[in-house]
Amino acid sequence: MTDSARVALLDVRTVAPYRRQLLLTPLLVMAIMVNRPEVLVPGLILLCASNTAGYPFMVSDRADLETLYAVLPLTRRSLLLGHYLWALAIFTATAGIGTPAALILARWQHISFSGHTVATIVSLSWAAFALAVAIQFPLFVRFGYTRVGMLATTLPITLVALAATRLHLHFTPDTTVIALVAAGGAALLMASVAVTTAVDPHRPRTAATAPAAAATT
Repeated sequence: MTDSARVALLDVRTVAPYRRQLLLTPLLVMAIMVNRPEVLVPGLILLCASNTAGYPFMVSDRADLETLYAVLPLTRRSLLLGHYLWALAIFTATAGIGTPAALILARWQHISFSGHTVATIVSLSWAAFALAVAIQFPLFVRFGYTRVGMLATTLPITLVALAATRLHLHFTPDTTVIALVAAGGAALLMASVAVTTAVDPHRPRTAATAPAAAATT
């Protein structure tokens, strides 16, 4: 197991105390969108998964986990990549649960859901999630979750909502465009990793973590 994978597992453990909240929120979203299966997956991704992806940063600020990270035998790059692996796992789990749920609801309500429709929904949800994480993570690392948590959470949602309004929800891409959208999401995350790595040396530090962090960078 790589160091980044170990960090992702550590994120699972640190976020575990919030599991009730993390489970209830998607259930609430599903209850609200039960009659709109076509927007269920985007709703879950944008309102739940993108917020959940940032939980390790919230827990880190509240519990001062930077002190723990500083003494672990990890490079800062491995630590940051681990947080991105956690985010990818959250997206996979949310899409993996939300897509079958949307299909079941669509079938129950006699709404036609073709394979192309599913691919479009998942790819656009992926792009929205990637945009959210690409904005959030560099801000969380540079300024801390406590200082920018609300801005970093609401800004991506606002951008995606404006884009959806401009498209009037009638965007019907072909297979090539779907592939480009998915690739664009991956490119956003890779760019975000580069930005996060660049701003990491300028992150807020306490007196206890600064020496150890310098040694593991």
